Amino acid sequence: MKLWIAGKEYDYAEGTPFLEISKEHQKEYPNTIVLAVYNNKLQELCRTVQSEGTLSFVTTAESNGRRAYRRSLMMLLEKAIYNLYKTDVRLRAMFILGNGKYCELEGIEISKEILGNIHEEMERLVKLDLPIQKSAIHTDGAVERFREYGMWEKEKLFRYRRSSHVNLYDIDGFKDYFYGYMVPSTGYLGSFRMELFGEGFLLSGPDVDVLGKAGYAVSKKLYATMKESVNWAKKMEIKTIGELNEQISAGHIRDVILLQEAEMEQRIGKLAEQIVSQPGKKFVMVAGPSASGKTTFSHRLAIQLRAHGRKPHPIGLDNFYVNREDTPLDENGNYDFECLEAIDIELLNSVMARLLAGERVLMPYFNFKTGKQETKGEYLQIGEEDILVIEGIHGLNAKLTYMLPEETKFKVFISPLTQISIDEHNEIPPADARLIRRLVRDSQSRGTSAAHTIDRWKSVRKGEEKYIFPFEGEADVIFNSALIYEMAVLKMYVEPLLFGIPKESPEYIQANRLLKFLDYFLQVPSEEISQNSILREFIGGSCFHI
Repeated sequence: MKLWIAGKEYDYAEGTPFLEISKEHQKEYPNTIVLAVYNNKLQELCRTVQSEGTLSFVTTAESNGRRAYRRSLMMLLEKAIYNLYKTDVRLRAMFILGNGKYCELEGIEISKEILGNIHEEMERLVKLDLPIQKSAIHTDGAVERFREYGMWEKEKLFRYRRSSHVNLYDIDGFKDYFYGYMVPSTGYLGSFRMELFGEGFLLSGPDVDVLGKAGYAVSKKLYATMKESVNWAKKMEIKTIGELNEQISAGHIRDVILLQEAEMEQRIGKLAEQIVSQPGKKFVMVAGPSASGKTTFSHRLAIQLRAHGRKPHPIGLDNFYVNREDTPLDENGNYDFECLEAIDIELLNSVMARLLAGERVLMPYFNFKTGKQETKGEYLQIGEEDILVIEGIHGLNAKLTYMLPEETKFKVFISPLTQISIDEHNEIPPADARLIRRLVRDSQSRGTSAAHTIDRWKSVRKGEEKYIFPFEGEADVIFNSALIYEMAVLKMYVEPLLFGIPKESPEYIQANRLLKFLDYFLQVPSEEISQNSILREFIGGSCFHI
């Protein structure tokens, strides 16, 4: 069979494993090859050549490669725990924290010695280089297997699966289900780290120091926010997708929606109370990554501030963009709207400093159609009770508002930190939740195709890692904007968009992965969603001007 790899033609016999071919080409890649892309379809290395076509490789330097590595690492951890404790100790992957996974153990009290024993067993399994094999079994048989291992959440998950078969992975007789592809063997998993953290531990890899100098304080703050969210989900008895589906099928989703919105409003109210208790705060800086719901959150926070006797004024940083022709370009020659220099920092500081001094100021307005700074003849003057709620991705960066005294600022970092999991061992990455939100919003309000949104997503994520997440630790408060029910609602909007991406499109691999994820959820109509919900920022119908 003729295969084209990196533009060169090669001949391989039909049935040749991609693993064998990857070893021949590994020297051309600085990072470990863990997956293949065969005729524009993501494949595990255990698969084989079946026809002529194109073949490329995915390494741990790419998002799909890192997912496969961390997914496989989780199963390695499971296997090690099972070898040591059988079913007396159960692992629960709670949530993503920084670049690692926060996990807890049920049935034993975690300690340095316990964690050391598990780490040692994992290293032993890595040295054995055991194959990670995949097999398809009937769904009923899989459910029985989950029950045998005490994996109750997986049992619930597959109660709502229409597929008659389930793919299980196997390491030396230990079987489990994982959402997504795996590496070929345990020998690939030699780079990982485990650290005691909170009530459990952090598992990270490959080559990622989660507890490094840059991220330790941030992880602690995120940990507190995530634990609060997960504990609330636990009280609601909706820790996983299976439990959410139970509520939907039982006809209780309306109550779930009302309770979630009430809980969020309560948190926003407490935040407003915290801000008002500090009279010197005149600027509430709201920042967060794409599709966090910053605009709706800012309006809802403004309402709560008003209810506490203040006079809030929501202001978007978008109105302080430099003229289009002055916008910096990225390495590809495209406008870099994510960088700090895309904002007219001097204008912003001048306006805010004059407002703080009590002057009456003509507020700027950016016309996105013309790409020019303009005004709408709107003036603003603030007094003792006034407070500005400023929303934008750079809100936590001190360089943005360098002229404003730090004691006048209250900083909020907002992001949808998903509080439910797929099951005990498969978490929902917050970045995926944000991408799904953005796909719906871009289509609904901007007329942007799903393929274009996915194509731009890598650049968006790169900008977030550079301009947003490094300043997360500067926040006074981290606010979780995730809604426990939102994927069940977004499903009906985003699935048609993803199905519309052709198989030959470069964005098809990402689209197909998201479609598989959304298949876990039962669908929920949007009629019950309130007009002030953060979800309305994405599906439309918001009562706010956004």
